[in-house]
Amino acid sequence: METTRQNKIARLLQKELSDIFQKQTSQMRGTLVSVSNCRISPDLSICRVYLSVFPSERAEEIVANITANQKQVRFELGQRVRHQLRIIPELKFFVDDSLDYVDHIDELLGKKP
Repeated sequence: METTRQNKIARLLQKELSDIFQKQTSQMRGTLVSVSNCRISPDLSICRVYLSVFPSERAEEIVANITANQKQVRFELGQRVRHQLRIIPELKFFVDDSLDYVDHIDELLGKKP
């Protein structure tokens, strides 16, 4: 069970990371990266960031690229939230494939042509 403080910080990080990725991917035509969820540890030191990538075929490549540039993303996040947070959490990025899973279930049930 997450505390109210964890939820507030997770929402703040999700909003700021969404803005960062929106600006970074604006140069890449045909690619959309959105932050679907953020979960922060009870000690506020680690944030698990779930990214939804369109097209989903490039999801692993893009998340690997973001993970390689994790320090730069964390620095930019720190610049944005330096007045709200004392310590910027370590970021861990994961692919959120829940939409692909829903599509697959719909195909199995015969709801999609």
